Amino acid sequence: MAEDKDARQDGASSSSVGSGGDRPSASVKHLAGASPAARKVAGARRNPSVVGYDDTVPAWLRTSAGWSWRLLLLIAGIGVIFYATAQVQIVFIAVFLALVITSVLRPVTDWYAKIMPRGLATALALLSAFLVLGGLLTYVITSVAGQWDKLAGQFNTGIEKIFDFLEHGPLPVTITSDDVDTWIENGRKWITEHGGDIASQAAASAGSVFEAFAVLALAIFCTIFFLARGKDMWTWFLNQLPARSRETWTVAGGAGWYTFSGYARGTVIIALADGILAAIVLVVLGVPLAAPLAVLVFIGAFIPLIGAPAAMVIAMVVALAANGVVNAALVGIFIALIGQFEGHILQPLVMGKQVSLHPVVVALAVTSGTFIAGILGAVVSVPLVAVAWAVFSKLRRKDPPMEDEIPTAKEIALSGRERSSNGGSTNGKEATADA
Repeated sequence: MAEDKDARQDGASSSSVGSGGDRPSASVKHLAGASPAARKVAGARRNPSVVGYDDTVPAWLRTSAGWSWRLLLLIAGIGVIFYATAQVQIVFIAVFLALVITSVLRPVTDWYAKIMPRGLATALALLSAFLVLGGLLTYVITSVAGQWDKLAGQFNTGIEKIFDFLEHGPLPVTITSDDVDTWIENGRKWITEHGGDIASQAAASAGSVFEAFAVLALAIFCTIFFLARGKDMWTWFLNQLPARSRETWTVAGGAGWYTFSGYARGTVIIALADGILAAIVLVVLGVPLAAPLAVLVFIGAFIPLIGAPAAMVIAMVVALAANGVVNAALVGIFIALIGQFEGHILQPLVMGKQVSLHPVVVALAVTSGTFIAGILGAVVSVPLVAVAWAVFSKLRRKDPPMEDEIPTAKEIALSGRERSSNGGSTNGKEATADA
């Protein structure tokens, strides 16, 4: 009899706990099987917080609070990563550059490795890259040296035409040669007064040149090992992890490297195509220093959204100084067409699905990276975001897409009003029935 009484009490307690207000039964699962004393201490009805939440707090606020502290922790973690990276910026740049070079030279090294040892294939691939870059630089320097005098004369003539237009043209503001002489004299005075600052900046630039050589040397050193023993290094890293985590890291690393290498190789191919097309256009239009300007377009293609327009402006200025306004306008039009050809044909054809980022995401990433780390941030922001999205897409569990068409905002608003009116009439009926 006593056991039956306790059982009845347990059932009553569980029913009272489970039916307390509008609390879902899932929230009191942890009380199942507990003794009557434990249930009494828990006080699920008098103290809702013991079951994990407070009935006085709205559900939307509990959900928002849960998301908020998780997002704050995530932002704090990202901030720590950025701070640590800023402390070793030279090392980060060197490793990033080494990964870019490795992704570009990896296919060449693999092809050489079919007929020779891996170490010799690595050395030959690096030597091939040095020969190509050295040949380009030699050609650019030779072109500049051969056309410099001619360009300087044309540039002076263009400047004189510009000042003549400003002095005698139809513009409401006139600028005379006396104004120009005054500006030059003021510039000389400023240089004389700030000579010490200029010297200190020159010394800082010398230090930056030394850092650039240090970064390049470290990048080449890392590239040698990445090309020769990259797979072994990755296997060693995986073996240091717990067995339960290795599969996840393998999947994440594979997806990230596939995206990063595709972006790096695709960017090099697209930049090379842009440089060749720009060289053809500049040579056909008769613009001086076509080779250096084409190399500038090639370098600018590595900076998304910013580099290509900057190279276009410089090429237009040179064309304006040398050949006039019409030639400069033609240069701008053709380089803009090259940009459209790159965005709509080369990008989808070369990169394909390896880098699937919306243009809005690219613009936001480049802008944020520029504000955080200047030109360096603009260069590394897009590949980092692409790698992060590729890893996230590979590891997440994606629900099936919606099949129904999404209603418009007006339809949603009207349906909400209808539900409110129907709910009010229903509540009224229930109130009448209760009365």
